[in-house]
Amino acid sequence: MSTSRRARTRRHDEDDHDEPDERWAVSYSDMVTVLMCLFIVLYAVSIVDDTKYEQLKNGLAEAFGQSQTEGGGDFTEGLVIPPELLVEDGVEDVAMRAAREVDTLEQMKAQITSVLAAQGLADTVDFVIDERGLKVGLVGAETFFTDNRTDLSAKADAVLDAIGDVLAPAGNPLSIEGHADHRAAVAPYESNWELSSGRATKVARFLVEHEGITGSRVQAVGYSDQRPLVEGDTAEDLAANRRVDIVVQSTEAEKVRALIPGLVQTAPRG
Repeated sequence: MSTSRRARTRRHDEDDHDEPDERWAVSYSDMVTVLMCLFIVLYAVSIVDDTKYEQLKNGLAEAFGQSQTEGGGDFTEGLVIPPELLVEDGVEDVAMRAAREVDTLEQMKAQITSVLAAQGLADTVDFVIDERGLKVGLVGAETFFTDNRTDLSAKADAVLDAIGDVLAPAGNPLSIEGHADHRAAVAPYESNWELSSGRATKVARFLVEHEGITGSRVQAVGYSDQRPLVEGDTAEDLAANRRVDIVVQSTEAEKVRALIPGLVQTAPRG
């Protein structure tokens, strides 16, 4: 072989090594594209509603050369989307449900206030709306019970009768919760546990026996002095802690109820 031919062969071999085979890049690009489409689909399905789902379906059909308007088959036929991934569990929907629940509780509060005000009893209760629902606080146990007793006073009957007119048709579960101040109970009660439980039970019985509220909706609980509203020994402090709360419990899901306090705090004051 001549010297010139060997030189040409050597240059040809060097040129082959200088140009690496890049055919792998085509397959890699295809894989990346498929993964990107997969993640787009997963994200879209996680917040899908009917309109967005239809747009996604048509868009993917066109991308894969299967136009819905050309009479092609539905490539999503048979696709099952778990109910927990639908829009009803989306953040926007949860917020809307929480806002509706706050509105419902506010309306119930307004109805109770109106009924009590018509009888001059508006100052006998206070209200709190939180993640549990609507709490109707019977202010000052002495207004509703005789001293160190569980018997309901005449004013208590009037207040509970007015409240019952609103609560009876509502259908929400009711938690009747008795509380006492930190002073020791006296006979016939061994402790504030019996006193607070007895008062809660009396309120629960009145609502069931006189207001027609189904017993399965009601529970009565006594907390003794373990959940004071305020700390202190003044007459006002003690009166605030001697109370019975009627909690109209929200039936919404926990994630919806968790948003209620924030919505109440940001709501405009009327």
